Amino acid sequence: MAEYTREEIFNVLKDILVNDFEIEPDIIDGDANLFEDLEFDSIDAVDLAVRLQEFTNKKISPDDFKEIKTVDDVVVAIEKIIRDEEII
Repeated sequence: MAEYTREEIFNVLKDILVNDFEIEPDIIDGDANLFEDLEFDSIDAVDLAVRLQEFTNKKISPDDFKEIKTVDDVVVAIEKIIRDEEII
């Protein structure tokens, strides 16, 4: 898989959040809490993991995301998944 910059990963994630989860783009920033600010629930988290699996072409377990709280946390996790590193 090609290397992506942090900004490119953020932009893909933002597109997913806007298009698949109907979140207003102006409230999506690195500090946005998925559950408090973006109103995610556990089903949304699983759906996001599936969409990110499609993006990375790598298996992503929802358990991998249990410590993730913010948009930046997701970006960092995706960077690590792309590089085949442990997330936590």
